[in-house]
Amino acid sequence: MTTAPGRSESGRLGEDPVVVLCAVGPLAEPLRARFPDVVVVDISGGLPAGVEGEVLFGGMGQPSVDAMGRGIRWVQWIGTGIDTLPPEIRAAELLTTARGSSAVAISEYVIAAMASFSRNFPDSWVHEPPEQWNYQPAVTLAGATVALFGFGGIAQRVARIALALDMSVVAQRWTDAPSPISGVKMAGSFAELVAEADHLVLAAPATDETRHVINAASLAHVKPGLHLVNIARGSLVDQDALRIALDDGTVARASVDVTDPEPLPAGHWLYQHPKVFLTPHSSWSGRPPFSGSFEIFCDNLARYLAGQPLQHLVHDGY
Repeated sequence: MTTAPGRSESGRLGEDPVVVLCAVGPLAEPLRARFPDVVVVDISGGLPAGVEGEVLFGGMGQPSVDAMGRGIRWVQWIGTGIDTLPPEIRAAELLTTARGSSAVAISEYVIAAMASFSRNFPDSWVHEPPEQWNYQPAVTLAGATVALFGFGGIAQRVARIALALDMSVVAQRWTDAPSPISGVKMAGSFAELVAEADHLVLAAPATDETRHVINAASLAHVKPGLHLVNIARGSLVDQDALRIALDDGTVARASVDVTDPEPLPAGHWLYQHPKVFLTPHSSWSGRPPFSGSFEIFCDNLARYLAGQPLQHLVHDGY
């Protein structure tokens, strides 16, 4: 993606009202209320004939793709990762993401998954008198180690909560920069990351470098009985290798919110495996829907109108 000659990675040019094509129908009216001087066109039901715009809010679905031929300069993608974006959207002059918008919801999902594993939910729930009433085998999150593969906004929020729960936190990312969070140990390799991990959380983007980072070779380095949590992308996991690791006990449980492919076809083994706890790519959802993405867009739109640099801008080579 490139910036056109004479333009900067900041605001608009010209004095005409900005026209925003909004592909997220429920957010069109709140957007009008927040920016009364901006023309907001709801295209969630289809792109009206003859309508053109300067800004697109959304990015998925045919109306968004069609909008790219209607004068769009800047696309504010409602999600975070861009690996699933149509090429027409990725070719926008300016492309920004809602990076960090789902950190609260996804971090809560991760903590809930780790707590469920530690307390052996749902298997520890009883529906009749147990053999022993006052005891069940369980461990605490306190004292356990969580390893974070990727250390962006989601993983950093998980780290803060985990530290508050007296967990040990180790993380790996792509730079040598120190941790921005006191108490988090930075690992120099995947083997170092997982050596003592009780929980491994995948929170890295889908790239050529991260594809199948979980494979037979990398799983050989983990501590037996690992709990794997994937809230990143399904492509980070070699699912055949994961199945073997689940069957032989290397991985005790896999809490999986993302798969490869998506949607997962009927009859896939991930649906039936007793050690897999599968959700349909819903860890991001919260209340109200898309509220984080909406606030990020509003902040960026204010910057755009003021001629200021946009946040979460995707550059060439991202």
